[in-house]
Amino acid sequence: MYLLYVTCRGCTFSNLGGCLCNGGCVPCIMKQVTFLLADGVLKPSCLFGAIEIFEKANEFYLDKGQPPFYNIQLAGINLRQGLLNTFLSIQGLQEVTDVKKTDLIILPSFDARDDFAINNSGEALGWVTAQYKNGAEVASLCTGSFLLAATGLLKGQPCTTHWKAEAHFRARFPELNLVTNKIITDHKGLYTAGGATSSLNLILYLVEKYSGREAALYCAKVLQIDIERNSQSPFIVFEGLKEHADSEIRSVQEYIETHIEAKVTVDFLADQCAMNRINFSRRFKRATKISPVDYIQRVKVEAAKRGLESGRKNVNEVMYAVGYTDVKAFRMIFKKIAGLTPLEYRVKFSHV
Repeated sequence: MYLLYVTCRGCTFSNLGGCLCNGGCVPCIMKQVTFLLADGVLKPSCLFGAIEIFEKANEFYLDKGQPPFYNIQLAGINLRQGLLNTFLSIQGLQEVTDVKKTDLIILPSFDARDDFAINNSGEALGWVTAQYKNGAEVASLCTGSFLLAATGLLKGQPCTTHWKAEAHFRARFPELNLVTNKIITDHKGLYTAGGATSSLNLILYLVEKYSGREAALYCAKVLQIDIERNSQSPFIVFEGLKEHADSEIRSVQEYIETHIEAKVTVDFLADQCAMNRINFSRRFKRATKISPVDYIQRVKVEAAKRGLESGRKNVNEVMYAVGYTDVKAFRMIFKKIAGLTPLEYRVKFSHV
């Protein structure tokens, strides 16, 4: 654990114990931000990028002649913390359970296939839950949502993660309300963020909440982050949701994906499986976690996105190529899934 000690007005303060000023010195009114380095392989860009935003927020206060507001701590359960795709490691100084009180816990992202959130971090999960019950807020960045989900705190509320981890997340936590189109979720002191730079948007969101809009804009401008991003839908590449054991449903999924131009209906797919529509829909959703209609639409919109990105076809040509003939309906479905209209998407992502 990386531990910061601050001295002010003759008081020595650390997260391992209070000072003697009865809450009056600067360290005591600082917001304690703890990055939890659980037992897994962390993505360093997410961790250090988030830390830098809080550091810039402190710089904002210093430029105004005020003391820094954020006290940043790194806590872990291992003496050495591995980082993805690098030979560097972070050496911890203290166990996470030595942190008795914090205001905000940040759960950085990790390798999507690293299931430490469930298998290896029981002690850390218990600490997060206890801190939350004691008034701390908790924020997960990208696939850090796996660790937050494993605490059980997300039950009954929306959450997000990187779109590429959607299938794995749904398989691990089928009972949770995953909304991958969202960049940020905020509910009852629990926050989640989508992938990559979406995590930086969450930290800016928190800085704005704690320090005001001016401080958040300062951080965004200095670090050149688009503060107004509110959806990761345009960046999602729909890859199937095939992490299940139902081979017959997987065959249906493959049929949908190889007949993009056809007007595939749920009744037709149910007949192919010798099932009625209701039973087929239930079985399909049990396997993929989404309805057949949603799956068909997402597959077709994904194909449309690829067509629009190429720039060789106009919107109507792309629409016909993916089996739609109603311009209004296609535009509505495309925007619902991609977060942009077909024309807006073409302008933003076409290389022509």
